[in-house]
Amino acid sequence: MTHDAPEARAAGHPPFDAYDTYDTFDALVLAGDGSRRLGGADKPAVTVGGRTLLDRVLAACADAASTTVVGPRRPTYRPVTWAREDPPGGGPLAALDAGLREVRSGTVLLLSCDVPFLAAETVRELLDVRGEDEGTVLHDGRDQPLLAAYRTEPLRRELGLLYAEYGTLRGIPLRLVLDGLVLRRVPAPPGNGSLDCDTWGDIATARARIREHGTVLDEWIAAVKAELGIELDVETGPLLDLARDAAHGVARPAAPLTTFLVGYAAARAGGAPEDVADAARKAAALARRWSDEDEDTTDGNADGAAPGTADGNADGNADGNGER
Repeated sequence: MTHDAPEARAAGHPPFDAYDTYDTFDALVLAGDGSRRLGGADKPAVTVGGRTLLDRVLAACADAASTTVVGPRRPTYRPVTWAREDPPGGGPLAALDAGLREVRSGTVLLLSCDVPFLAAETVRELLDVRGEDEGTVLHDGRDQPLLAAYRTEPLRRELGLLYAEYGTLRGIPLRLVLDGLVLRRVPAPPGNGSLDCDTWGDIATARARIREHGTVLDEWIAAVKAELGIELDVETGPLLDLARDAAHGVARPAAPLTTFLVGYAAARAGGAPEDVADAARKAAALARRWSDEDEDTTDGNADGAAPGTADGNADGNADGNGER
């Protein structure tokens, strides 16, 4: 259960107005190794859509002032601070304690590494820790303590109380930390938006989901940007229109080559979204002129007249011989 009144606070705990509403927050991701339900596979390193589960979660909390990952070191697409529970494999509460030692902000976003579809909107809702609340937790029929945001000091307080009661944090259920906190619950988003991947069946479902027609393009673009270290957000519509015009109006291989050249030109111009839009606009206009010219030539030759004649070209003279 959760406490609903301020009397639940430990003696000496600061008043709630001592905490700022979140301007900055730290992220803490628990990424232990050796998943029993995955046959001992390293779950954080399993890929969905070509990106590891860990990297997908790190992308969801990219705005954090600092990010600490508790678990064995692995390659990540962005820099993080690494921590390790003592002893290794000591369970989620021991991992939480190790990660909290690196947290400096008044609010900490606590995440599991196995939620590949965690949306930015859900993260923002979790970070909205209000009034006298000490945390916000996702609720999908039960509380999810690893999809939550907490005020840092109350969370440390509860860990201290649990340690005092049990003499250890090793093997203690994570849910016990919720009992002493005043929490607001956030309903899980529709469409299973926070699907966690505990089994190979879950992994297969997640991999199929990103390949659905309505999501595959956005997922691919996000994966490419992460792989290349690009954080540029641009409208894909004009680029797709450009690729279509180049493919239909010039030749099919012109589509990928043209979009590559647009990206290169935009990078040389400064790499801002407006640079991409400007380069795409110019290339699209060229593709249309190219296509129009081909159509004009085809129309002009419909009766056998060659360009440069009165029938095939406005610059031709009356007898069909262009001026020399």
